Amino acid sequence: MKPYLVMRDRFACISFFVILILLSIGGTAPAQEGKELSDEQLVGALRQGGYNIYFRHAATDWSQSDQVREAGDWTSCDPSRIRQLSDDGRETARAVGAAIRALRVPVGKVLASPYCRTAETASLMDLGQVETTIDVMNMRVADYFGGREAIVKTARARLAAKPAPGTNAVIVAHGNVARDSTPVYPGEAEGVVFLPDGNGGFSVVTRVSPERWVELAGKFSGD
Repeated sequence: MKPYLVMRDRFACISFFVILILLSIGGTAPAQEGKELSDEQLVGALRQGGYNIYFRHAATDWSQSDQVREAGDWTSCDPSRIRQLSDDGRETARAVGAAIRALRVPVGKVLASPYCRTAETASLMDLGQVETTIDVMNMRVADYFGGREAIVKTARARLAAKPAPGTNAVIVAHGNVARDSTPVYPGEAEGVVFLPDGNGGFSVVTRVSPERWVELAGKFSGD
């Protein structure tokens, strides 16, 4: 069994009120690019809102492959046509979403690429109503949307957009979009926290693996 699944099961088996150490996270300083936040600072910052959290979709079944022959094929949830989430991927998406909810991180918009695997990841995370957007479309079909540079432009604009006050936005898309649009190439189900600067740009605050989300929930969900 994968480590994050073990941690998830352990987390699910203990009630929040028996967490041994409750840490205060008040007065967290704003995130700064290039300065890694402690777990306590990260949770405090996310609870205040103002961040865009970009997730690569969870693990997929690599025995399947994308068969895009015409526009719209990517929305198919038929595994004979488009690669779908694996069972482990679905479990991971649920565990990450449960951890974020347990941490009481406020989420406003939940956006996803129209691909079935990204929309399903977002749905299984259960952080709010999922809205699909071509702004973070898979680079493999970028030619349908004006080419690579067009997707880079719209993806960066999404990451630079400030969420509604007191909330964070969650964006679920593809590794290749992050790779081409940001300095980060996330792993499957990994979250990357971006801070919009209010001037059309953004900075990378930190990367949060599925394992770390579950660990954070185990440490801070009772606060």
